[in-house]
Amino acid sequence: MAGTKPTGAMVLSVVGGIFILLGGITLLFVGAILAALLGAFVGSFSFLGPDPIAIVNTMGILGVVFGLIDMALGIVMFVKPGLSKVLGAVVLVVSLVSIIALGGFFLGLILGVVGGILGLLWKPSPEATAAYQPAMAPPPQ
Repeated sequence: MAGTKPTGAMVLSVVGGIFILLGGITLLFVGAILAALLGAFVGSFSFLGPDPIAIVNTMGILGVVFGLIDMALGIVMFVKPGLSKVLGAVVLVVSLVSIIALGGFFLGLILGVVGGILGLLWKPSPEATAAYQPAMAPPPQ
């Protein structure tokens, strides 16, 4: 898992975020279809519990937000490899919490979790760390 940048963690986080985003958009479409088909009936049955259309739409919005966060953090993890441990932990948490919105057909959840774990475990290669070290100062005269 050594290299100059956490490429595997970035790819899995971004792909997982795309699946979570697609799952959220799908839930928003389902909510719109439910509103079109059942909109007149749901209001009259409000004594049965919470509005199912509002629940599905809320899950869809959360899926879109979690997907965008997951993708953005994956890209930042690649651009700023020094923050890979912190960003990997946040990607892991966001991916786990995305189960509220069905986790991007559960495939986005799995890919995001693996990407977050890879971000946590990534360490730069010895050649990469040597390239970033400043040159030694000359001895005083």
